[in-house]
Amino acid sequence: MLAASAAALPVLLATAGCRSSQLFAGPDPLAGPPSPSPDVITLQAVISAEQAMIRLYQTALDSGLRGGILAGLLAQHRQHLGRLRARLIVPAGTVVPSAVPSATAIAHASPSTAPRVTVARLRAAERTSAATLVRRLATVEPSLAQLFASIAASDATHVVALGG
Repeated sequence: MLAASAAALPVLLATAGCRSSQLFAGPDPLAGPPSPSPDVITLQAVISAEQAMIRLYQTALDSGLRGGILAGLLAQHRQHLGRLRARLIVPAGTVVPSAVPSATAIAHASPSTAPRVTVARLRAAERTSAATLVRRLATVEPSLAQLFASIAASDATHVVALGG
């Protein structure tokens, strides 16, 4: 009987010309899952960019490019990714749009067509990452801005470490 009642509620509301939000306080239970907040969307984009940076460094290491310093920088990027992922909390039932792949991620989708990874390319990727994170600071909550600023500062030091 309860299952039949629950199944009949949308039909009853539709025929009565009511929206469920008019009958209940809080989010409309019939409107579907909630959309993610802007901070969640931003955090997902930053996580995708960090994953692309890790792939870029891994590709550089796999091709034999200056292993010592690159391995250390790769380890730092993995730490950044861990901190970013720890901040991502998506409520159950939330529809999360897939992140748009970055140019770096697209370039690494097919290793045979990807441009060769050079130190100059790594420096450029680090500069771009730092600048992008700094631009995002004003659009996110303070604790997330603090994390982004810390990662941006780290990326800027990577440019120097790579000889730029």
